[in-house]
Amino acid sequence: MILADKIIENRKRNGWSQEELADKLGVSRQSVSKWESAQAVPDMKKILQLSEIFGVSTDYLMKDEIETADRTENVIVDDGLEETVRRVSMEEASAFLEHNERSARRISTGVMMCILSPVLMIIVGGLAEANKIPMNTAVAEAGGTAILLIIVAIAVGMFVRVMMNGKKYEYLESLNIDTEYGVSGMVKERKDSYAETHSRMLIIGIMMCIIAAVPLLIIEMTHYTNNTDVLPIISVALMITIVAIGVKLIVLTSCRQGGFDKLLEEGDYTRLNKKAGKYDGIYWGIALAVYLGWSFVNMRWDITWIVWPIAGVLYVAYHEIMRAIVRNK
Repeated sequence: MILADKIIENRKRNGWSQEELADKLGVSRQSVSKWESAQAVPDMKKILQLSEIFGVSTDYLMKDEIETADRTENVIVDDGLEETVRRVSMEEASAFLEHNERSARRISTGVMMCILSPVLMIIVGGLAEANKIPMNTAVAEAGGTAILLIIVAIAVGMFVRVMMNGKKYEYLESLNIDTEYGVSGMVKERKDSYAETHSRMLIIGIMMCIIAAVPLLIIEMTHYTNNTDVLPIISVALMITIVAIGVKLIVLTSCRQGGFDKLLEEGDYTRLNKKAGKYDGIYWGIALAVYLGWSFVNMRWDITWIVWPIAGVLYVAYHEIMRAIVRNK
């Protein structure tokens, strides 16, 4: 086993991310990444630090023929993290990344459809109420609601399909994994090449969500001067559309990034975070129930979308609480 694989194995055994190991060594995350992908070798001072941090001998780290570490008694390993370890081959990793790309597109499209679903109802209902089209308001709203439910049903179907197709990869989110030789290097290379695109898509998506209300403000100002009832309807529909596109970009790139992190056990998928994220599905299920319940009770779809950014902010606090609970067990 080469040094790169030994660093990966011992880092994961302790439940540390590359950033956490880098902090302990006083180096950058990029340095640890290069060591683990065998693009560079740590100097002797860092070898000694690694030996002390991991609680292994320097001979074990430096000699490829030594496969098993003779651990010292002061090695620190998070309690409860030494569970079943699943071996991941290059073939499995490549197949998962292909599946993750398809899933990312379907999930992000489904989320966008859910956000866009009330747009037609808002437009038709608003035009009918303003007597701009020859249709009864109640009929327009009923028809719009029916279309909304159809769109949401299609989106839910997409989510279920992703879930069913991804069952064979669920172990990446729940079990500790070790990758075969070359897998980590391949995944790191793909993650690094995607980093710029990931940052760009996140920035654009977040900016779109923030500026989505700008057309509403502008058109509302125009509304007062032109005295027309159509512009407010258009402004609300435009705002929801911009938010939907922004959220799609955020979800799409986050899912792609999550695929890399699952194989590398980094980010939200370190061994500690896997335990902390055990009930994430329940959290987001509650958020969806609140969104739909609130929306159908007051029919203010132009306002209820705010549930999602609020849920996103609260999730950060929820996740940190769960991490603290896991650490204290």
